[in-house]
Amino acid sequence: MSNRKPKNIEEYQNWLKEKHGLEITDRTRTYYDSVTNKVKRGFEKSDFWIQLTQNLKEFDGEYRLKTGYPLLVSEIKPEVYTKPFDSFLLKTYRKNILENKNWPNEPNGGWILPDNWYSRINDIIRTLFVVKYLDGVEFMINKIKSICEQQNLSYRSFFEAREEGYYAVHLYIVQEFEIPKVTWDTKKVKFSVEIQITTQLQEVIRKLLHKYYEEGRKKLKNENIKWQWNYKSDEFIANYLGHILHYVEGMIMEIREKQKEEIA
Repeated sequence: MSNRKPKNIEEYQNWLKEKHGLEITDRTRTYYDSVTNKVKRGFEKSDFWIQLTQNLKEFDGEYRLKTGYPLLVSEIKPEVYTKPFDSFLLKTYRKNILENKNWPNEPNGGWILPDNWYSRINDIIRTLFVVKYLDGVEFMINKIKSICEQQNLSYRSFFEAREEGYYAVHLYIVQEFEIPKVTWDTKKVKFSVEIQITTQLQEVIRKLLHKYYEEGRKKLKNENIKWQWNYKSDEFIANYLGHILHYVEGMIMEIREKQKEEIA
């Protein structure tokens, strides 16, 4: 078998079949949907999610008292989403191939395949909180951490500040869920549920430029040309807009603090 990296998702599916005997079929997709929908329902009924969503008004009131501004963009309970199978498969492609520095050997932690991919991909179940201002991100993440600690849930969090202009906090909660086997018996698997917290401005730009991010993730990177120098590329526009907006949000916070000082 050739050691050439699969250049796209179609070649990756051929590689999965030839290298690992894994053929992606309608049955694969149906089984994935049954697993993820069951886990989604289980998470929505969990004590953690119920407590978090019931406390949102309390969090908003505390933040308003402290700053004079609302915490969240919307008071509506956030939706819980499952990662579509095509996006899920694309992420395994990125992990196994595009970002695999050990190629043609397995990536660190081993190949991501059906026997482990539900526990290895950490955003199959995810939700998003959008706050109005930059300081609301840290305020909200601290509230979520507090609930995790009250309920003895394992979690980890990351303040993302990527070269591509992406800014958000990701918090991952590890919970065990019962899922169907292919044989339709059941087994227990640990899932990481992803909670993203971002600002209103970052969410607007993310929605506008989402297709650029997704297309870029499907391609092998050209290491000879840095996107920072390719001003005609989609990446140049999309990525720098993210950085510029993050700077603007910092300036908004500084103006807000100065106004507060003047009033005091």
